Amino acid sequence: MTDRLAATLVPRSLRGYQRGWLGADVLAGLTLAAIAIPEVMGYTSISRTPVVTGLYTLLLPLVAFALFGASKLLVVSGDSATAAILASGLAGAGLAVQPDSPRWVALCSATALLCGGLLILARLLRLGFIGDFLSASVLVGFLTGVGVQVATSQIPTVLGVTKGDGNWIQQQWHWLTSWDAVSWATVGFGLGTVALIMMLRWLAPKLPASIIVVAVAIVTATLTHAAQHGVGVVGAVQGGLPHLGLPGGIRFGDVTAIASTALTCFTIVIAQSAATSRSFAMKHGDRPDVNRDLIGLAVANLGAGFSGTFVVNGSPTKTKVLDEQHGRTQVANLVVAAVTLLVLLFLTGLLRNLPHAVLAGIVVVIGVQLVDLPGLRRIYHRRRIEFAVAVATAVTVCVVGVGAGIVLALVLSLAEVIQREYRAPTYVLGIRADGGYDYDVAAPGKQSEPGLLVVRFDAELFFANASRFVDRVEALVDTAPDPVRWVILDCAGIPDIDSSAGLNLVSMIDYLHARSIHLVLARPDTDLLHTLGNYGMTELITPQYVYDDLDTAVAAFHGTPAA
Repeated sequence: MTDRLAATLVPRSLRGYQRGWLGADVLAGLTLAAIAIPEVMGYTSISRTPVVTGLYTLLLPLVAFALFGASKLLVVSGDSATAAILASGLAGAGLAVQPDSPRWVALCSATALLCGGLLILARLLRLGFIGDFLSASVLVGFLTGVGVQVATSQIPTVLGVTKGDGNWIQQQWHWLTSWDAVSWATVGFGLGTVALIMMLRWLAPKLPASIIVVAVAIVTATLTHAAQHGVGVVGAVQGGLPHLGLPGGIRFGDVTAIASTALTCFTIVIAQSAATSRSFAMKHGDRPDVNRDLIGLAVANLGAGFSGTFVVNGSPTKTKVLDEQHGRTQVANLVVAAVTLLVLLFLTGLLRNLPHAVLAGIVVVIGVQLVDLPGLRRIYHRRRIEFAVAVATAVTVCVVGVGAGIVLALVLSLAEVIQREYRAPTYVLGIRADGGYDYDVAAPGKQSEPGLLVVRFDAELFFANASRFVDRVEALVDTAPDPVRWVILDCAGIPDIDSSAGLNLVSMIDYLHARSIHLVLARPDTDLLHTLGNYGMTELITPQYVYDDLDTAVAAFHGTPAA
C-alpha cells in the first residue's frame, strides 16, 4: 500500500527514474540553461515586457510542468510564437497601454491565467485533439510567418532607431527610411551578435553560443562605456524571487478585451506543444499523453500568471536541445529552474550593461531558425495546394498579424479536411479470378462483373459529399455494360452517415428499386446499422441484405438467378 501511494505521488514524467540517468540529466540541464536564459530574455523584446519576466518563465512554469505534465522531455517556457501573439493582441486590444509598463505586464499575466483556464477546460472536455486541426503544412507556414515577423521586428533595435507604428509593411518602411538616425555603435553590437552566434554554431556547435555572446557583449559594453556612446542597455534588472499573486488592477473590461488573445495563445499552445511532445515521445518509444500534458501546460500558465510573467508554451527548439544533450527526464528541466533561480538571486547585477541590440540579435537568429525553407520546399514538391496554403498562412501572419494568421490556419486546415472528405474517391471493385479485388476509381462504364456493382467509399457520408456519391452510383448504373441486378456497398470505409446523407441514400434506394436493383450492405459495423435504422431504412438491416464479409456478399449474388 505504501509503495502504491509513493508511486502515485511521483510525477508522471519522473516515474521509473533510474539513478544512472542523473548525471546526464544534470549536464543536459546546465547546457539547456546556458542556451535558454539568454533566449527567454530576448523574447521579452517580442512580448515588450521587462527582461526579468523572461527569466520568470523558466522558474515556476518549468517546475509546474515537470510536476504535472506527462512528457519526459518537453520544455515549457517563454516562446517566440506566443510572445508575438501576445504583443500584437494586446497592442490591438484598444486598451491604450504602454508596453513595458506595470499595467502591460499585468495584462500579460492575466492573459496567461486565462490561457491556463482554457487549458483546464480543454482537459476536462478531453480536447487534446484540437492540436490535430492544424495540419503540418499550415503549422510550417504559420511558424515561418512568425519567424519572419519576429526577426524583422528586431531590426529597429539592432539599428538603434525607433520602432514604427502601423502594420508590418509600414513598420518595415519606417526603419528603411530612418538611416539618418542609425546608431552605428548599436549596429556593431547587433550584427556582431548575429555573426558570432552563427560562427560559433558552425565552428563549435556543442558550445552554448548565446551565453558566450551575452558574456562577451557585457564585458565589451562595460569596457567601452557603450551606454555613453548612444547604445541602449538593459540597465538595472530586478533581482530576487517574483512577486506571487493575482495581477493588479485588472478589471472585467480588461478580461473581455484580452479574451481573444488568450484564445489564440491557447490554440497555438495546444498545437505546438502536442506536436512537440508527441514527436519526441515516439522517438524514444514512449506513449504520448496529450490530455495529461494539458494539465501540465495549464498549471504552467497559471504559474506564469501568478508570478508576473507572460504565456508559456512547449518549445520545439529547447526540447530538441535537451534531447541532443541526452537528457532523459524532467529532472533536466528542474536543473534549468535551479540555475535560473541562482541567476535571479545573485547575478542580475551583471546584466546592467547588456545592450538591447544583443538580445535583439539573439531573437533575429531565433526568428530565422523558425523560417522552415526545407519544410516549404518539401511541401512544394509533394503537394502544391498545401504549399499554397502554407505560403498564404505565412503572408497573413506577416502582413495582417499573428492572430489573423492562426485564425486563417485553423480555417484552412478545416477547409482541407472538408475538401478531402468532399472529394473522397468512390471505387468500383473488380473481381479477379483468384478471388481478390482490383480497386478502380469509379467511372462511367465500370462494373465488377455482369449484373454486379461492388462500390466502396472511403470517407464519412455527410451533407457535403452525399449527393456527389449518389450521383456517381446512379451514373455507374446507367452506363454499366450489362443490366445491373445488385449494388453491393462495401461499408468498411464508411464510419458514419449523417441525416442529410441518410435522406440521399433513401432517394438512391428508390432509384435502384425502380429499376429492380437490390442494394446490399457488406461489412457494416453495428453503429452504422443502428444509424440506418434511425433513418427509417429498416429493410436494409435485415439479414437478407446485410453480410459481415464481402466475399460472402459476392457469393450470395452468384447464387441468385438472373432476371
